[in-house]
Amino acid sequence: MFLQAKIPLMALSLILSAQVAPAQEDLRALALDIFSPLPSTLPAVANNPLTPDKIALGKALFFDPRISASGVFSCNSCHNLATGGDDNLETSIGHGWQKGPRNAPTVLNAVFNGAQFWDGRAPDLAAQAKGPVQAGVEMANTPENVVATLKSMPQYQDWFRASFPKETDPVTFDNFARAIEAYEATLLTPSPFDAWLNGDDAALNDQQVAGLQLFIDSGCAACHSGINLGGQEYYPFGLIEKPGAEVLPEGDKGRFAVTETVDDEYVFRAAPLRNIAVTAPYFHSGKVWDLKVAVEIMASSQLGTDLTVEEAEGIVAFLGSLTGTLPEVVYPVLPAETAATPRPSGEISVE
Repeated sequence: MFLQAKIPLMALSLILSAQVAPAQEDLRALALDIFSPLPSTLPAVANNPLTPDKIALGKALFFDPRISASGVFSCNSCHNLATGGDDNLETSIGHGWQKGPRNAPTVLNAVFNGAQFWDGRAPDLAAQAKGPVQAGVEMANTPENVVATLKSMPQYQDWFRASFPKETDPVTFDNFARAIEAYEATLLTPSPFDAWLNGDDAALNDQQVAGLQLFIDSGCAACHSGINLGGQEYYPFGLIEKPGAEVLPEGDKGRFAVTETVDDEYVFRAAPLRNIAVTAPYFHSGKVWDLKVAVEIMASSQLGTDLTVEEAEGIVAFLGSLTGTLPEVVYPVLPAETAATPRPSGEISVE
């Protein structure tokens, strides 16, 4: 009777690992040429040194609804840190319960984007922080009223002096924005994909590894590359075939509103993909709620490719590996109003 030799489980595992490791190393080398892992330290922000005082001030301002005219909406309202750094709405609801024109992007890791907003009209997070405050459908406030509100509270004045110690009058709208930028620069979410890029083969499962390979081979990485897997360059939505108006509304011409250049009609910033699995709905229109459907739309409209079910599911599995761990967020205790604090108003101005 022939007795087949049994290979111990640990030895079999080592054999399989030895077979898989070279393939993973080749893919990792390729991936590191296209993507970058998140840094282990806070990034440097141009013209805005990060200090503990400034970060703490920015955190308070990020959560303070009194920077809106109505006293209802804070930065966290549309960029909720408990739900992926966005509001999980098709388009955001703002002042007077008006609906905004575009889906709110996540604030998580946004410091690594080349520009902010879908059309890139803000060069950095400080410029972005000023936009919603003044937008009539968002916070509907003015820089003057924001400054008056902050100066009415002694605690805020102390915090601004500590954050901008070289300035004689530190409570300004510019410094308000710089403080928020400083806090948002801390909102980094290291993910299993980062661990894998840093050498941990076990961080991704087989389906995710296969999905990453397909993500690269099919051309997705041509637009969604770099540290944020997107967020750097601008591309036409519908490079090969425009999706229907239910996904790409005809009235929103994207970057054209910024540049007024015909070539920029329906051009948008490539969406950064970190935490994409928890930031539905998708696209600037917010019309698609299913990530697999969004992947299929992008494959057909941008690449001219019809994915199989297995291929789409593999890419979705890889995208799931981009969901990271948010730093612990403790809700701040905010300064109390005083008699000098401007009163909230829900009035909608008609121009």
